[in-house]
Amino acid sequence: MSLTIEDIVRVFEAKGHEQYDGEPVTQLGHALQSAHLAEEAGAGSALITAALLHDLGHLLHDFGKTPTQHGLDDLHQYRCLPFLRPLFGPETLEPIRLHVDAKRYLCAREPGYLETLSPDSRRSLVLQGGVFDEAQGMAFGALPFAEDAVRVRRWDDAAKSADAVVPGLSHFVRHMKISAAVRSAQPAV
Repeated sequence: MSLTIEDIVRVFEAKGHEQYDGEPVTQLGHALQSAHLAEEAGAGSALITAALLHDLGHLLHDFGKTPTQHGLDDLHQYRCLPFLRPLFGPETLEPIRLHVDAKRYLCAREPGYLETLSPDSRRSLVLQGGVFDEAQGMAFGALPFAEDAVRVRRWDDAAKSADAVVPGLSHFVRHMKISAAVRSAQPAV
């Protein structure tokens, strides 16, 4: 089943108030902060949409609160893709799919990055396969959209403030519409 933009808004309205696992912000607050940071960085609509929706997979399952505390990787970076694929192109979907691996990559490549991760993010890192080795890091870095995934990851890391003031969801709907319009204009593959 694919989601429409209206469906995505309804998911955020219904479940966005839930606490972002292990962080001092709600799921919707985290999504809005991520998208706002992308917008402030001058990203295009496809990447702003990726920043907004990168954790949508957390809202599309019922694994309970903080699955990492129960040793569960919820694979959220993949869960949302079947729902979003008919709506958005790879410019949006690939950074979403790769944002977890971007964390693993940054831990391997950037001294001190691992220490900046929140406790829940460190716990999930282990469940997600741990820090990349040299070969994994090289392979990731060579992927199309790896750089965009790293950007989404950095916005993800910075989007956990309990008192951030950012535009509401309706502000970012236009970016989803632009991204969807670009996707619908592309030839079917």
